[in-house]
Amino acid sequence: MARSDAAHIEPRRAEGLLTAPGAPFAVVRGEAGALEYATGPRTLREFAETVWAFGDRPFLIAESRTYTYAEFFAASCALARRLVDVYGLRPGDRAAIALRNHPEWQVAFWAAQLAGLVAVPLNAWWTGDEVAYALDDCAPRVLLVDGERLERVAGWAARTPGVRGMVFHHAGGALPDGFERWDDLDELSSPDRAAGPPDVDVLPDADATIIYTSGTTGRPKGAVATQLAQAGAVMNPRFQAAMSMLGRGVVPGQGPAPVTLMTFPFFHVAAFTSVYAAMSAGGALVLMHKWDAGRALALIREHGVSHYAGVPTTALQLLSAAEESGDGLDGLAALNTGGAAAPPGLVSGLTARYGSRIEPRNGYGLTETSGGVLANYGAEYRSWPGSAGRPTPVTEVRIAGADGSALPEGEIGELWLRGQSLARGYWNDPTATQLAFGGGWFRTGDLAVVREGRVGIVDRIKDMVIRGGENVYCVEVEGVLHDHPAVLDAAVFGVPHPTLGEEVAAVVRIRPGAPVTPDELRAHVAGVLAAFKVPTRVQVREGELPRNATGKVLKRELRAELGEG
Repeated sequence: MARSDAAHIEPRRAEGLLTAPGAPFAVVRGEAGALEYATGPRTLREFAETVWAFGDRPFLIAESRTYTYAEFFAASCALARRLVDVYGLRPGDRAAIALRNHPEWQVAFWAAQLAGLVAVPLNAWWTGDEVAYALDDCAPRVLLVDGERLERVAGWAARTPGVRGMVFHHAGGALPDGFERWDDLDELSSPDRAAGPPDVDVLPDADATIIYTSGTTGRPKGAVATQLAQAGAVMNPRFQAAMSMLGRGVVPGQGPAPVTLMTFPFFHVAAFTSVYAAMSAGGALVLMHKWDAGRALALIREHGVSHYAGVPTTALQLLSAAEESGDGLDGLAALNTGGAAAPPGLVSGLTARYGSRIEPRNGYGLTETSGGVLANYGAEYRSWPGSAGRPTPVTEVRIAGADGSALPEGEIGELWLRGQSLARGYWNDPTATQLAFGGGWFRTGDLAVVREGRVGIVDRIKDMVIRGGENVYCVEVEGVLHDHPAVLDAAVFGVPHPTLGEEVAAVVRIRPGAPVTPDELRAHVAGVLAAFKVPTRVQVREGELPRNATGKVLKRELRAELGEG
């Protein structure tokens, strides 16, 4: 692409340049009616086979070791061959992965793709019972786990004959009883770099992944994405990166490869977006064993980190730690958040301290969309911090009324999505699949509004409080609470009321020692919002709010704390 003759290119013009016929992100309508990228990979195996060209560039940087792209690809190929030639697995078999963010998580995932298997990333925070539920549901033929999760899968493995297993980072000596058919991968020999992946056919319409939803309101469901869907998820962040560059007057594809501090857990779709972006550009991922803001600052300095990727909570903690320590985050070029809604104050605080040097990035995606499908960044994010951004070119947006009809711009309704990266449905759950995906559109369960091409997420439909017939959007009230200088975190939700139906409640985490009372916080909200939106009940605490592994607040636990569970 020729160098831009303007310092900045307006988003609509930039998208036109990138999606025109013959351009890198041109689109076509597929046989099923959804938009698809005209070029690019059609399977994850096809994508993975391109990264060997990055050779000795660092890819996965951890405390235990660093994998270059060449080492990573060789290890993935060797494991894939073992899964096929030794374990006898065949395309379509499920491979469950349960590890911390070790480099070997990525080796295991991509080995599954190179072997044509269906990778099933399991939540690394799940208990043994939760893990067993997912394993019963997806019925894998192989488990790839780390030593910390051995006991959590032991019961299921003992009652499921014929399942093979492989253990990474097991420092406990011999494997426990019942794991005789398991291999300790730490003992495998170094892979042959000259050997490639096994000779199997991987087709675009084959299943690539089963990723379980967070299960904040019930049992998690396994969203099934095809190879073509995941290939679309590979292209989506590449498109958004090119849009960001054009918006800053930079030619896409130029400049150094990104070095990203990865704090998302690998099993979450937000991590997939960051991993795909790094692999596409030959970038490096710096991994953390456990989140710690001070350690994150040290890693940013040590490895020359240019991009940060994490949930808003850890991003706020990083910025707070940098301010307290006087760290200028000199090498950081982009702050990416996802997995949960970012408070508007995050981008304003970033801009106030660092100006335009660090580009803010936010987005929207779900397990069912295989990662981010909306993105907001740079000048647009600073101007419209409450927006989730614009869709990728293969993502169609509908704001639907109660009858499913499209609502006009500016009206609030349910966000429906259609596009290449969407899951095909839920594993073993045709009823839920029909309810969520019937008619080719995915019903997100989120209330949203579109203005001038930008999508704003208003609230979860189930989280919206209906107080005496008036709609209260919890995200709006949480944003106002976040603006109070004493507030570190806030969650707003509805609790039962005998005459109004529901009333608004809030649990607020304040800065240690901050002299603020519930009445003062209520007055702060009342100064900005209508009276019916002001929380009737406010609980102040200094401890962290309960969250799941993806950063979402567990409001059902907070309701229980208030005696409303």
